[in-house]
Amino acid sequence: MSEQPRRMQVLQAIVEDYVSSREPVGSKALVDRHQLGVSSATVRNDMAALEEEGLIVAPHTSSGRIPTDKGYRIFVDQISEVKPLSAAEKRAVQTLLDANGDFNEMMARTVRLLAQLTNQVAVLQYPHVDSSTIRHIEFVFLAPRRALVVVILSTGQVDQRAFGLEVEANETSLSVLKQQFLRYLDGLTPVQAAEGLRLALAEVPAEDRDLALAFATQLDQMFAARREDRIIMAGTANLARSTGDFPFSIGPILEALEEQVVLLRLLTEMEQDVRGLSVRIGSENTGSLSEASVVAAGYGPGSGAKLGVVGPTRMDYPGTMTAVRAIARYLSRILSQ
Repeated sequence: MSEQPRRMQVLQAIVEDYVSSREPVGSKALVDRHQLGVSSATVRNDMAALEEEGLIVAPHTSSGRIPTDKGYRIFVDQISEVKPLSAAEKRAVQTLLDANGDFNEMMARTVRLLAQLTNQVAVLQYPHVDSSTIRHIEFVFLAPRRALVVVILSTGQVDQRAFGLEVEANETSLSVLKQQFLRYLDGLTPVQAAEGLRLALAEVPAEDRDLALAFATQLDQMFAARREDRIIMAGTANLARSTGDFPFSIGPILEALEEQVVLLRLLTEMEQDVRGLSVRIGSENTGSLSEASVVAAGYGPGSGAKLGVVGPTRMDYPGTMTAVRAIARYLSRILSQ
C-alpha cells in the first residue's frame, strides 16, 4: 500500500478508536487493534505526518492523538457508501412510523426514534409551507354550540381543533358552510389562505355571517401556525451525557437548541451531497454550535425540510449518517402516499 492511502487508513483507525473509547490513540494500540500491515515505527511516522497536516493532535501531554475537526472532515468525506440499517432497525422504524395517529404524532415518533438510534439530540424541521397545500377541510358538528375544524394538507398533515360557538349550529348548516369555504381554499398554501378566507366570507349570506366568521377565525389561526418554521426535538439528555466531549461548556449549544433560530438557519443553509446528506463538523459551524457536529438530510415534497442530529464532534459518523438518511427516506415515502 502506498504512503498516502495508508495514512488515510491510519486516520480512519484513529477516528474509530477514539470515537469508541474516548481515549487518545497511540501507535502501539493501532498496530494491536488494526491490520495495518506495518510496524509501530511506520505508524508513528504516519501519525507525525497526519499531525503536521492538522488532521490529528495531541491533547495536553498525552502520547496518544485525537482527530481534529479537519481530520473528522477527511474521514467523513471518505465514506463513499452509507450502509443500510440492520434488519432489526428497519423493523423498529417500520413499526413506529406506520403506527396509527395524526401527522403531529408521527413527527414526534420520528424524532424520538432518531434520537434512540443515534444516541444524540434529534431535530426535525416541519415541512415548509410552500410545499404544502390545502387538500380538504371539514366542519364537524359536536353540539349545538360546539364544533370541530379539520384541515388536511397535501403533505399528509391533519390539523384539527374544537371550539365553542356563540351561535347555534347544526350539521346541515356546517356542511353548506364547509363547501363555501372549500371552494376558495382548495389547493391554496397556508400563506395564500388569508385571501381565500376573505373571498369566502364575502359570499356568505348575512344571516350566516356570524357562524362563518367563527370558523374563518379558527382556520386563520391554524394556517398562521403553519406559516411559521418550527422544530421539534428529542434526546437532549443524550447531549448532557456527553459533557466530557465539549472543551468549555454545553451551555451555548443547549441555548441554541432551545432558541431554535440558529438551528433553523443552519438547517436551511445546509446543502446535501451526492449521498443525500449534509454534515457540518465543529468549526464549520459558526457561533454557539462551533463545538458540535450536525448531520442532516432533507425529506418530504421537494426535500425542503430537514431532519438530523446534533452532537459532539466525537460522533459515530457512519452510524449516524445511516440512521439520518434512512429515517428521512422512510418519512418521505409515508408523506408521498
